[in-house]
Amino acid sequence: MLALPSAVASSRLARRPYGLRYSALSTWLNAGVGLTEVAGRAGNRVEVLLTRYAKCLDGRQDVANRRIEDLLCEYE
Repeated sequence: MLALPSAVASSRLARRPYGLRYSALSTWLNAGVGLTEVAGRAGNRVEVLLTRYAKCLDGRQDVANRRIEDLLCEYE
């Protein structure tokens, strides 16, 4: 925690840095950032993301369907 000021380093937030990482990666995936991009930024393989973070994408079928339909409409 040397990179953080002492007040921040002693906070509850700083005790779980991987909680922040999980939150960031989940947010990026839900924002629609590509798996390879998120994996590269996280220093992980795509397989690792799918194993650890796939559950955060549950319930996103409506968003995916809308994106697919929008893309197909561009070809009309």
